[in-house]
Amino acid sequence: MPDAGGTPTPARTETRSGSRRPRWLSPLLRRILLMNALPPALLAAALLYLDQYQNGLLAAEVEALRTQARIYAAAIGEAATRPRDDRTILVPEAARPLLRRLVEPSPNTQARLFDNTGLLVADSRVREGPGGAIVTEPLPPPEPRGAFAGTVAGIYERVLAVLPRGAQDEVTVDVNPNAPSFDWQPEFGGTSGTDRREELRLALEGGVRPYIRRTADGRLLVSVAEPARRGAAPVGIVLLTREAREVDARLLDIRVSVLALFALALVLTVLLSMYLSRTLATPILELARAAAAMREGEGRGGSVPRPLLTREDEIGVLARDLQTAARALWARIDANERFAADVAHELRNPLTSVRSAIETLRRIEDPVKQRRLLAIIADDAVRMDRLINDIADSSRVDAELSRTIATPVDVAPILGALGELHAATRAEGDPTLEIEAPAEGLSVRGVEGRLVQVFRNLIGNAISFSPRDGHVVVRARPTGQMVEFIIEDDGPGIPDAKLESIFDRFYSERPTGERFGQHSGLGLSISKQIVEGLRGRIAAENRRDADGAILGARFIVRLPAA
Repeated sequence: MPDAGGTPTPARTETRSGSRRPRWLSPLLRRILLMNALPPALLAAALLYLDQYQNGLLAAEVEALRTQARIYAAAIGEAATRPRDDRTILVPEAARPLLRRLVEPSPNTQARLFDNTGLLVADSRVREGPGGAIVTEPLPPPEPRGAFAGTVAGIYERVLAVLPRGAQDEVTVDVNPNAPSFDWQPEFGGTSGTDRREELRLALEGGVRPYIRRTADGRLLVSVAEPARRGAAPVGIVLLTREAREVDARLLDIRVSVLALFALALVLTVLLSMYLSRTLATPILELARAAAAMREGEGRGGSVPRPLLTREDEIGVLARDLQTAARALWARIDANERFAADVAHELRNPLTSVRSAIETLRRIEDPVKQRRLLAIIADDAVRMDRLINDIADSSRVDAELSRTIATPVDVAPILGALGELHAATRAEGDPTLEIEAPAEGLSVRGVEGRLVQVFRNLIGNAISFSPRDGHVVVRARPTGQMVEFIIEDDGPGIPDAKLESIFDRFYSERPTGERFGQHSGLGLSISKQIVEGLRGRIAAENRRDADGAILGARFIVRLPAA
């Protein structure tokens, strides 16, 4: 399957242990899914815990049921009572049919009528059947739910079973919320003794609060009690119980909507997470495979897939940096291989000379020739010692500069000290050295010891090529963000074809008459290593007159100003 950049990638990836794991189970994808899915999940959970909305619905249900109970109580107080002696009493024979007729329009409501002593007088669900039998009609069963709604409701109710139910019976619409509830229904229990008498008294005074409960089969029932009065005298208590199906239905509708939206958000979250995984995790795996290929020696020209190199985001920056680092590493490896080959070649010459001199020394007995051969061996030993020291120094330069932090260095005192040292040690006929630089305030970013080595190499090189009583000039001046150093001599100059190669390792083109083996050919190479390691540039050119004749050599060094 192609990745974000269009490169075909396998459907599975290798783990470190060698087993294969599906890419969609990668740790990065799991973290993306968790971070993206957690907020909508928490929001859905908060919305599904609809306590406040549920209490509002229950409060409205209680108010409607209480209004209905007051209407029933008023009707019974007017039509089902008669005076006796000095008080008014209920007439059960008149109350029962009246109560049933009042409840008929409300099939989910059950009405009960109690007298002043708490005795059940009438029940809208109790009627006389054939042969005088008493028949109790249960509340109608709940309407069947759809398959999806039933599944959602079942899952949600099982989840809520382990969570707090919330304050379903804490409805704050009553004038006395701390009063007890009146629920004298045998199938739901009730109270007895002193508590029952207290409830009866409060019910007759209209001071009980609604009773809200959920049955074992999941029905939500709401009960209210209102006193029936004839004038100001209470004659009984009307207890209305209604199944609050509308409350559950509305809550279920909201929960189904919330879950549907959450399911949609979850699907979008998964798709977006997979997209992020394919645009982040997959390219990172590609880069990891490219790095592994480089470690195994593959892809000298760069094993990073081209689509990753053309990306304009952070992955593209990482891919290009990895490619650049890989090429620089291969260049360093190749340079080390060439350096090792050059070292072997340069050491082979004096070793061959020493071996030949020793073999010849064994065969001859002439003391003069023996001393001459021993001198050759001594010179070659000195040459090898100088060569080994320069090789070691060249090998240390890159590592030292990579570990050392460049600091501001004032080069003017360094140049002044080199000029004074040359003047103090100058023999008759040696070239003179002129320093044209400010006494101080010529700062560059570098390493002081290595800068001294560069200037000593360049000045020593210029002096060695200058003729007798020649003149070497060192000029230094700031040029914008750089500081420029120019070293000029009066020597024969540099062949035009060698202006670049003179900085190669072991390249040596010495002045006429200088004894062979006095230099290792690493001075200019080390100087270039140091200058470029300090983010500078070094170049060589010839000084010419108006006719184009060579007047001498010129080395130009530019270093970043501090």
